[in-house]
Amino acid sequence: MTTNPTSTTAPVRAGRREWTALGVLMLPLLLVSMDVSVLYFATPAISADLRPSGTQQLWIFDIYGFVLAGLLMTMGSLGDHIGRRRLLLIGAAAFGAASLLAAYADSAETLIAARAILGIGGATLMPSTMALLRTMFTDPAQRAKAIGLWSGVMTGGIALGSVMSGVLVEHFWWGSVFLVNLPAMALLLVLGPVLLPESRHPAPGRFDWLSVPLSMAAVLPVIYGLKEIPSEGWHPQYVVSITVGLLFAALFVRRQRTAGSPLVPPALLRGRGFTPALVLNLVASLGMMGSAIFTTQYLQSVLGKSPLEAALWSLLPSVFIGVAGPVTAALVQRGVNRGYVVAGGFAAMAAGYLVLALIGTDSLWPVLVGAGVLACGMVAIMSQLTDLAMAGAAVERAGTASSLLETSAEFGGALGMAVLGSIGTALYRHEMPASAPDQARETLGGALATAARLPGRTGDTLLATAREAFTSGMRGAALAGALILALAAVGAAVTLRGTEAARK
Repeated sequence: MTTNPTSTTAPVRAGRREWTALGVLMLPLLLVSMDVSVLYFATPAISADLRPSGTQQLWIFDIYGFVLAGLLMTMGSLGDHIGRRRLLLIGAAAFGAASLLAAYADSAETLIAARAILGIGGATLMPSTMALLRTMFTDPAQRAKAIGLWSGVMTGGIALGSVMSGVLVEHFWWGSVFLVNLPAMALLLVLGPVLLPESRHPAPGRFDWLSVPLSMAAVLPVIYGLKEIPSEGWHPQYVVSITVGLLFAALFVRRQRTAGSPLVPPALLRGRGFTPALVLNLVASLGMMGSAIFTTQYLQSVLGKSPLEAALWSLLPSVFIGVAGPVTAALVQRGVNRGYVVAGGFAAMAAGYLVLALIGTDSLWPVLVGAGVLACGMVAIMSQLTDLAMAGAAVERAGTASSLLETSAEFGGALGMAVLGSIGTALYRHEMPASAPDQARETLGGALATAARLPGRTGDTLLATAREAFTSGMRGAALAGALILALAAVGAAVTLRGTEAARK
């Protein structure tokens, strides 16, 4: 059955069927978010088995995220045209087939191709799940609770992916990290047609194919440049890449304003609270990813934890994520102003950064506490901004609205790595003595490799100096992150003050 998104009937409260369907929708969402980090501990085994070149190894990691980010807007709009459930099931089939191909890949080229198809499948799954959630939960209070759960699963999946990777690779072969996708996708393909309603735009017009390459040409060069800058510096090719992407972004915007049936209707951005939600979602993602690049390195390279130990410790802050979304939704439903709730989430993230700004070279628990506070603040923000954006968008454009939110998160994550990563790297290099070897002065990883080759006390001294320099850079980046998020808290309180959530 296809729902009529333009119906003016009063919201109907969801029952057991809808909540069961939500559980089914959580499966692809969890797996797509896990696939961002699932290769963290499989890389050594993949390198030994497939022997990829340095460039191929980078593509094995990056192609998934690049394809995912580049196709989100396209797939969101396509779901509005052909049906969100149909696109979800097509994506689930592609994701499952690509997982099987990746698990048994016998060459680096095959694995890269499989990861690219996984990115395509992921781009169909993410906006479809949120659009279907918007269709199933028309009661505002229930929708807020469902989105809170959605946000918690999305955030927790990234942390869970790295841990599952470490456990599976330790007991099985590296392809097992992909095979875990198959049962969940099979369950979705079986239960999806039974539990999930079909929904689409009743009169979508012609699909704007010209905007597809324009959107990819706008998104991919910018994200590529932003991701490379923290490790490689502000080299001209990365600045050119970002500039080219921005030029295509201008062409894309022009196309949306002039096309008869644009990929992203300008009216969607004029919806109440929608554009502020996009901007604030970008800033929140900046804060979350900006901290992740430091905490993961800190646990392994400063504290000396093994990769699996670091992943298990980093999972601890995720314990509180599951309650952050529902608790936030309950506060809003009880009458707390949404703008103040989102501002409180940003304040919590800023407080988490301030904890990170106080660490030394042996501060395991402060780092975990800071990361936990950051994650809880992020879930609170994400759940409310998602609910605001989806409630303000017309139901027939739910897929497009969801894809824009997710694209803003991709940009924010890349921007967080670029801005805060560059600050941390600059401070690290400033703190390292001029007499240190060039490789050691570039990165902490380079210092670890150099120290391993030096004799006795000389290597130990270099290692201690590099760890202190990295910690100093991390503290500086944390202060910058706290300032950005504090400003975002003020902005949220002002711009979202009049966007009250409907209550029971």
